Amino acid sequence: MSFLLDSDIEEIATGLGDITQAFAGKRILITGARGFLGRYFTDVFLRLNAGLLNEPCEIVALDNLVTSGQLGAELPKDRSYAFVNHDVIKPFYPERPVDFVLHLAGIASPYYYRKWPLETLEVATSGLKNMLELTKSNNARLLFFSSSEIYGDPDAAHVPTKESYNGYVSCLGARACYDESKRLGETLVRIYNTQFGTKGMIVRPFNVYGPGMQKLDYRVLPNFGAKILAGESVQVYGTGHQTRTFCYVTDAIRGFLQVLVNGLPGEPYNVGNPEPEISVLKLVEIIAREMPELNVKYQVVEHPDTYPADEPQRRCPDITKARLQLGYEPRVPIEDGLRRFFLWAKNAYA
Repeated sequence: MSFLLDSDIEEIATGLGDITQAFAGKRILITGARGFLGRYFTDVFLRLNAGLLNEPCEIVALDNLVTSGQLGAELPKDRSYAFVNHDVIKPFYPERPVDFVLHLAGIASPYYYRKWPLETLEVATSGLKNMLELTKSNNARLLFFSSSEIYGDPDAAHVPTKESYNGYVSCLGARACYDESKRLGETLVRIYNTQFGTKGMIVRPFNVYGPGMQKLDYRVLPNFGAKILAGESVQVYGTGHQTRTFCYVTDAIRGFLQVLVNGLPGEPYNVGNPEPEISVLKLVEIIAREMPELNVKYQVVEHPDTYPADEPQRRCPDITKARLQLGYEPRVPIEDGLRRFFLWAKNAYA
């Protein structure tokens, strides 16, 4: 089995509708190109080139491979794909102008951003500034991948959470290197738009999951998947009553591309699936119910020392803005998404 599900790539590529031809003949720069989302974007663009675009696009893929792991090691062999081992904290000057910039580079796993806090901060600020300068000089469109973590631990009155909510975040907390870097990154995008007219858009992803997540990513579904498939008991951190919504990767990628093509410059968009909002314990129950052959066992434990404190108790997006402006609508129910993830993980995590 490939590192991603071919059916997922086909579903995204053939489901883009009116925005498909926006990529025809264009040059697309992807930072963090060998990470979870970067590999999806790469495979989608390559699939678009295989008969769906009027003119093939070109992909310039940047990554320093620090967190890409085994799944990011094998590079596509395609004439329209060029890989450059590069740290985006340093300026990058492409040989030819680019039309789109996807700034995916970042350290999103709590385990890794606690290990590399300075790098986490710099890639979302200095790295983003380099990409904004490139976007400005190329008259391109940029998509900055922020995070739902910029909302911190929201007040219950603001759940589901709209883009207008300012957040409740500690600048000195254990998660600050990630949360605050994303908040400052959003400020940079807005400044470049108001000062220079730079066409930069912002997405705030909400718990995107699916095939292609590293086994040692240390986020909830890779953690659960690795434990369950090894026949071990799942460890649910804290009380297990903290709630999340989960967005399957095909829905997320489609939403991100809708923002890239049709989003308003300088504006943030929530991209996620607002239903269902479930506790982490409920997530375990759904996995056990939908896939009884996995023989799921679990225990509630204290957060490990490697996991940063101040975990948000609720996380649920209001996607009204993306629905009304872009026509974004998630399609994959959580039961279906979990089955796809475990179908893939049975092979990839073996």
